[in-house]
Amino acid sequence: QVQLVESGGGLVQAGGSLRLSCAASVSSFRLNAMGWYRQAPGKQRELVADWTSGGSTNYADSVKARFTISRDNAKNTVYLQMNSLKPEDTAVYYCHAYYAGWGAYWGQGTQVTVSS
Repeated sequence: QVQLVESGGGLVQAGGSLRLSCAASVSSFRLNAMGWYRQAPGKQRELVADWTSGGSTNYADSVKARFTISRDNAKNTVYLQMNSLKPEDTAVYYCHAYYAGWGAYWGQGTQVTVSS
């Protein structure tokens, strides 16, 4: 069983920055993708950013040039650096990981609130 532990959410003013962290409880060659989704009240969960084992990174159009995803393989951790935050970035952010043969796992979610 894989556990994803998130940290780094909070309250920030518009234009500010936050960094989210997500640590996986296991290290495995099965890891195919890892990243972040978010869900705002009344909206569907959406991809924010992820990376794949093939070496690609993907970003939602709404966060390109403001958010950066990175990873530390030694710590089984992925980070999301969020700059120039906007009120519309307010949401619960979920870490996600997909392992070949094991399936998908989600973190418990961390709240990000951006005040105007």
